[in-house]
Amino acid sequence: MGEKKETKFLRPESLSPRAEIDPAISAPPFQLHCPSMTRSPSLDIAPQTPKSTLASLLLSTPIASPMKKAIESMQCYFEEVAHFTKLDPQDAWLPITESRNGNAYYSAFHTLSSGLGAQALVLPLAFTTLSWTWGILCLSLVFMWQLYTLWLLVQLHESESGIRHSRYLRLSMAAFGEKQGKLLALFPIMYLSGGTCVTLIMIGGGTMKIFFQIVCGETCSMRPLAAIEWYFLFVCLAIILAQLPNLNSIAGVSLIGAITAISYCTLIWVVSIVQGRPEGVSYDPPEAKSDMARICDVLNALGIIAFAFRGHNLVLEIQGTMPSSAKKPSRKPMWRGVKLAYLIIATCLFPLAIGGYWAYGDLMPNGGMLNALHKYHGHDTSKLLLGLTSLFVVLNCLSSFQIYAMPVFDNLELRFTSKMKKPCPRWLRIVFRIFFGCLAFFISVALPFLMSLAGLIGGIALPVTLAYPCFMWIQIKKPTKYSAIWCLNWILGVSGMVLSMLVIAGAIWTIVTTGIEIHFFKPQ
Repeated sequence: MGEKKETKFLRPESLSPRAEIDPAISAPPFQLHCPSMTRSPSLDIAPQTPKSTLASLLLSTPIASPMKKAIESMQCYFEEVAHFTKLDPQDAWLPITESRNGNAYYSAFHTLSSGLGAQALVLPLAFTTLSWTWGILCLSLVFMWQLYTLWLLVQLHESESGIRHSRYLRLSMAAFGEKQGKLLALFPIMYLSGGTCVTLIMIGGGTMKIFFQIVCGETCSMRPLAAIEWYFLFVCLAIILAQLPNLNSIAGVSLIGAITAISYCTLIWVVSIVQGRPEGVSYDPPEAKSDMARICDVLNALGIIAFAFRGHNLVLEIQGTMPSSAKKPSRKPMWRGVKLAYLIIATCLFPLAIGGYWAYGDLMPNGGMLNALHKYHGHDTSKLLLGLTSLFVVLNCLSSFQIYAMPVFDNLELRFTSKMKKPCPRWLRIVFRIFFGCLAFFISVALPFLMSLAGLIGGIALPVTLAYPCFMWIQIKKPTKYSAIWCLNWILGVSGMVLSMLVIAGAIWTIVTTGIEIHFFKPQ
């Protein structure tokens, strides 16, 4: 057979007449100079057809340089949008992701409101068992541990394929599979949302009663309300606030919650130290009846410290309210807000725990610092300070109720939009929120002893904070086996699961040995 002749294209006479040009070869899709190159394979476009000789010549001239730069910029822009807007259209209908104009300040407000609350007031109880050295050491270790897992969640929010995991449950399903992810995370997340709201009703309603007694005084002729009536009043106020449409719209409410939490935490430990220690304060650990009882006391103390850090189930939801692009991913402003929030949380929790233990020692009542303040200093402390402290607790509970109820509202609307394929109408959204408020009120009245089981149920939810993020990082990021990050996450993940099981065992032992007072429909 004859040899095939190679086809060559010659430049026009105005250029080098002897120069040869190879057939025009197009660059791979989106391989121009662009800051974001990692994309999902599903977003790849079909290969471009070879450019004509005339197009190659036109783009190679100096006159075409601005046009070429414009095409590269547009191509880079479309790649960036394609990478970071792989969003489920249904997200635009749901209250968590309905608005995506959040910022670092909003994230700080939400993180403070969800992470700092009345649970911090019982921290000195852990010190009565662990004493000074072990108490401070354990508090510091758990603080760094949960801050690290928080960082993992912030980094895992955006996957390399461009998918944003704006809910903890969806990230769990992406890491462990749909069935196993739901099995591991669904109950703890629902408890941390719905169960926290029930607890906030009990704390908020009970503190409203204390506030009324302080303001009204002993000579007040008004009939005091019963506990169930205070609960109902608290729920009515919470339902009214819950009509704000989405997570971004409650940023102002979260700011109020953050300010009030900082205020009452600071007021309580400052007043306790200024007023001085009551007589008979001792810092010796209480004597246990047996070695097993001593071990269970230590486990319960560790549980108290671990439960003081909450809000990990809301981190992805808060980050989901932020815009994201290749140049400005949401993890950067989110982490700035988290660092600011936890710097403030640390300045509240450590003085509260250390100062509270110094002020009351082994005389600390089971209710925590607020009960101790009223018990030992209620007679020699200004009613203004006592009333202001109680008012701050109530406002913080109302604010925290909104952010913890938002995943429940989101889940209810998800069921509707998945079935009807349209946004939830305004009237139905109102009905959903009233329904949840009434359900939480019913549980708080029907099961007033639920707070006595907080250690048991909280131990089940503990892996959400300390263990699952480590395992999800390994499953999704797939670090090199036996590398430092791989070993660290395995150690922390396994330790978190072991701690969870030990806390559950200690809670069960305490319930069996000491018992709990069970009374239905009789809130105290």
